[in-house]
Amino acid sequence: MVSNQVLGARAAAGLLIVSVLLGACSHAQRSSSSPPTMASSSAGAPAAESSAAPEEMTATEAAISASAAPPGAPTEAAPAVNPTAPMHYTVKRGDTLWGIASMYLKDPWHWPEVWVINPQIPNPHLIYPGDQLALAYGADGRPQVSVEQAGAVRMDPRLRSSALDNAIPAIPYATIAAFLSRPTVMTSDDVRQAPYVLAFRDLHEVAGAGNEVYVRNYGGNANSRYAVVHVATPLRDPDDGKVVGYEAIYTATALMQRSGNPAKAVLIDSARETLRGDRLLATDNSETPVNFTPRAPATDVHGRIIDVVGGTDLVGQYEVVVLNRGKSQGVDAGSVLAIDQAGDVVADIYHGGRSIGSLASHTFAPKVRLPDERTGTLLVFKSFDRVSYGLILVANDTIHVGDRVHNP
Repeated sequence: MVSNQVLGARAAAGLLIVSVLLGACSHAQRSSSSPPTMASSSAGAPAAESSAAPEEMTATEAAISASAAPPGAPTEAAPAVNPTAPMHYTVKRGDTLWGIASMYLKDPWHWPEVWVINPQIPNPHLIYPGDQLALAYGADGRPQVSVEQAGAVRMDPRLRSSALDNAIPAIPYATIAAFLSRPTVMTSDDVRQAPYVLAFRDLHEVAGAGNEVYVRNYGGNANSRYAVVHVATPLRDPDDGKVVGYEAIYTATALMQRSGNPAKAVLIDSARETLRGDRLLATDNSETPVNFTPRAPATDVHGRIIDVVGGTDLVGQYEVVVLNRGKSQGVDAGSVLAIDQAGDVVADIYHGGRSIGSLASHTFAPKVRLPDERTGTLLVFKSFDRVSYGLILVANDTIHVGDRVHNP
């Protein structure tokens, strides 16, 4: 007589054999229904790869999955190249970096993304007249501009009659030269503590080049040079109403002849009349880059134009403006900002069936703010703590004090 344990073992074995047979039949059925090419291609594949791919994935889905970018790969689009961009270009005297970037790119501030430096070229970060530029595309399809052949001014110093300082500037240098070498913004403490013009010899009311002046609060030595500046109206931030600085308008250079209180100086290099009360400031020795690369700010910038150098209300191309954003807000030399004219606020006199001819409809109609409109582009060339100076590079429409500036 067979025990219950033996019968249980025989039953379990029988069930195991039946399940194996059913699994084999199912596998054979799937293999016979698969295309021969798929069977041959998967025959030599490692078992790990076979188990990694889902059985329900089609060949198209598998191809898409295989070509997809790995997690964390950059997805930002490549800078758009102008359709008329030349494949080769020889840099000429008078060119600017902004002009060359505009020739190659629809958005010139993307220049750092396409400029490829050649370490075998002297001063690879700068571009000189005579350099031959080449446009190419990398393996990822992104545009690249590089120096394919250096010009003679870069390669042979004997051909130069001056030092190698004539790399093409980022923007027209003549427009901003005075701002780079002279004080332009003063704080309240600067105004209060700076030496000032007390009087002129022969009791003149104004003075120019060659005139002698007497200076109070001067504690320096003779034969020193100082910039004489006229303190203009305070620069106020429209966002909070605070004074962020005073514009210092250069009038002349004072060559100190005699120390004392008052001291004596003679005016040279006069740009406009010097008045009593004008301040003396040490020459700005801070290194403001001339060959900086135009680029979008690294931080999110939202500011306004608060002044126009020269006192005009309307702004055009290559005019200098003052912004209420500076280094503390992430704005530095080389930052490119878009300019938007703030949209007007209008009355919606058609809302609710109001009559166009009724004054009451204008008074009580809901107000609607129109969208801001792009009017230009500027490049910051000198930055202070809370203010900065920018040069208008593109003016699509009239630009006004109060217009907004932001990342391009």
